[in-house]
Amino acid sequence: MKDFSGLRRQIREHALYKEIRRVEDLRIFMETHVFAVWDFMSLLKSLQQSLTSVTVPWVPSRYATSRRLINEIVLGEESDAYEDGFISHFELYLAAMEECGANTEPILRLLEALQNGQTLNAALANQVIPAAAREFVLATFATIRPEQPHITAAAFTIGREDLIPAMFHEIVRELHRSFAGLATFEYYLQRHIEVDSDSHGPMALQMLEELCRGDEIRQQEADDAAEQALRARLKMWDGILERILAAREEVEAGELACA
Repeated sequence: MKDFSGLRRQIREHALYKEIRRVEDLRIFMETHVFAVWDFMSLLKSLQQSLTSVTVPWVPSRYATSRRLINEIVLGEESDAYEDGFISHFELYLAAMEECGANTEPILRLLEALQNGQTLNAALANQVIPAAAREFVLATFATIRPEQPHITAAAFTIGREDLIPAMFHEIVRELHRSFAGLATFEYYLQRHIEVDSDSHGPMALQMLEELCRGDEIRQQEADDAAEQALRARLKMWDGILERILAAREEVEAGELACA
């Protein structure tokens, strides 16, 4: 596996975290980041389709270890225990957005368009979707290769499960400094830090190892997909930061005009 410590450090030390100072900043962040929460589920379900048998008549999958691992991860991500019931982490994120007053219309419009039969590209063309979110989702789906699960697994593992704990630690740190009363969002972040560090991250790494199986070509393809995923994250973070700073400048200009 290629050394991605440099890219990971850029993400972990990104200026975005310290610029989330006001609730308005957090709303901008969540309104874009929710698309990453959503397309993560497509990575996850693509792997489940590739590594397990979901057709009828059933036949056993050849990935003895990975099929177990991906099913365990799906259970936690799609049907996690929460309060007195069960919830997907995407639905939990939507609840956190509503708690802080973030606009859920863009992501819900995307889901509605897909449910009505639009292609992903057509659904993403809606101008209410932030440009940074649109580019990130397209980069994610470029790594969804049902016939090459090692590529999808690399984006899933290195770009998500193995990255999230360190990344979310930074967000939680800034959340404690600047905000109160956002219990659902903090629970979402802490839950991912806990689960991805202790179980999902190690499981995903084990799955990726089985899929590459020491094959140099598959390993190179996996490395390329992982790098693509990390660079897409950096680009999205840059886009969100740009939106936050632009919105702040607009507010400050308005305040000066009224002074």
